Amino acid sequence: MLTRVVDRGAITGGFVGIGMALTIGVSFLLVIPVEPIYWLLSMPTGLLIGYYANLRARRGRGAWGRIVANAAFAGLVTGLTFAALLLGVKALFFAADDGYRDPGLGGRVSCQSGAECVYRRYLEDQRAELADAGVTDAATFADFYWAQQQSTAGLLIVLSVAFGVAGGGLYGATRPKPE
Repeated sequence: MLTRVVDRGAITGGFVGIGMALTIGVSFLLVIPVEPIYWLLSMPTGLLIGYYANLRARRGRGAWGRIVANAAFAGLVTGLTFAALLLGVKALFFAADDGYRDPGLGGRVSCQSGAECVYRRYLEDQRAELADAGVTDAATFADFYWAQQQSTAGLLIVLSVAFGVAGGGLYGATRPKPE
């Protein structure tokens, strides 16, 4: 049924995109937690996966509709994986925060595990920004925090699809000539 819309190569490309997103997610959300790099890497990943999906599908000349569909599909699968990983890691650390902090940074934060601990950490660095956003306690902070995370997840999906389509366009413009 799915092959009526996209080629089998695009489905393979989607699986490769899942692997790429997992590798990048583990590397930049867990091992070296640098979230902005994670966002930035969604762009070249989408570009590569959009091109790759069509390369695997061996799309030829004159098939622009199918090229765009293949690229968008592979970019969407990749973007959804990026978003799911981001939200999963954020949920894990949000729920598991028990207030531990290195003694050199002031020691343990006195709080109830979960939203309250995360809220108290954010208060230390972003008190004015939180007040401007109407955050007054752990409950309003949790709503604010998850709205931000969902917005970021949506951005990852949009970037992956957009750059996936751009990668498909690049493939379409440079695709090999039929033999």
